[in-house]
Amino acid sequence: MAKEYSLDKDKIRILLLEGIHKSALEFFNSNGYYNIESLPEAPDKETLFSKIEGANIIGIRSRTSLTREVMSAAPKLIAVGCFSIGTNQVDSHAARLLGIPVFNAPFSNTRSVAELVIAEAILLMRNIPAKNAAAHRGKWMKSAANSFEVRGKNIGIVGYGHIGSQVSILAEALGMNVYYYDIVKKLSLGKAVACSSLDELLSVAQIVTLHVPETPLTCNMIGEKEIAVMRKGACLVNASRGSVVDVAPLAAALKSGQILGAALDVFPEEPASNSDPFISELQQFENVILSPHVGGSTVEAQENIGTEVAEKLVRYSDTGDTIGATNFVQISLQPNSNAQRFLHIHRNEPGILKEINYVFTSKGINIAAEYLQTDPEVGYVIIDTESRLSSSILQELRDIRGTIRVRMLY
Repeated sequence: MAKEYSLDKDKIRILLLEGIHKSALEFFNSNGYYNIESLPEAPDKETLFSKIEGANIIGIRSRTSLTREVMSAAPKLIAVGCFSIGTNQVDSHAARLLGIPVFNAPFSNTRSVAELVIAEAILLMRNIPAKNAAAHRGKWMKSAANSFEVRGKNIGIVGYGHIGSQVSILAEALGMNVYYYDIVKKLSLGKAVACSSLDELLSVAQIVTLHVPETPLTCNMIGEKEIAVMRKGACLVNASRGSVVDVAPLAAALKSGQILGAALDVFPEEPASNSDPFISELQQFENVILSPHVGGSTVEAQENIGTEVAEKLVRYSDTGDTIGATNFVQISLQPNSNAQRFLHIHRNEPGILKEINYVFTSKGINIAAEYLQTDPEVGYVIIDTESRLSSSILQELRDIRGTIRVRMLY
């Protein structure tokens, strides 16, 4: 027997922005969600406010910024899907206080980014960017000068997470010596060697690749001081976040020859769309590879991301399951075909759970199951009842002090 939901799935409005892969749409459709609007670009602020106002679920990539102001203008919004590795384009703290879990795809494009990093490392060590530029100008630069094999060379990986560890595996398979540095102790893969400090890694590596999140700690973590510590003639690859590298001292090091070459896929300021101009002081260097934030932009990665994030959003919408949310307490749930299910998100204050339970027990309703998780600010309780209550009970639950959001799933 098909489960009856308090809000029909065809009334749940899903807004997908920035040309999210069709695999997301297909997954939503296969699970009964058809009220979907998909836009190919990141909308301007006015359009975003207009579109998000009635949305229940929104999916974005990296160019749409969901601030507290934007999300506050979407009273029906229950979840955000970042179809990307990071979620820094969303004010995740504001979302949590609004009762909105944020989901992403931390694993789906790791291989794509890792492959690009290895490819760029090889090209830089062989001095191919400069030779390629010369060939386009009709100049023949057949020379072994500044051209090296990567076998036997030292690669330094800053950030040994999902992508950094994949780079480690691929680099070792090519015969490279792998060194890594991470602020969190990690298990070394293969023969990789952990460094005790960033300076230690920079001093030993002939290729440095960055795989860290955007935080106050990582802002300009590669600047004039760090570049001076690097081996003369080393190469730098950044496919993490644009704020991680201070571009001005990098440009100076490229001019002086301290840095043999660099490859950047991310920048401090990036165009909002493909029609906007891209400007960087690194454009003057022929030994620099500049790519438009495409580390994870392969057909395979975007298809995987589309499915992974859509699956998490559907699971939350259908069952209240928050596993995979980056800003929310984690509850793993299966559907309960023999009960009604209510979700209550509230400020984490003493006595609220007692008041929630009283709404049901005062009516003689048996609570079949109850799940509660809290963090210092927010509590999330899921209640299954052996009853068939009308939606009128939702107002009683909303009237409880500290309530942020209430839903009746089915």
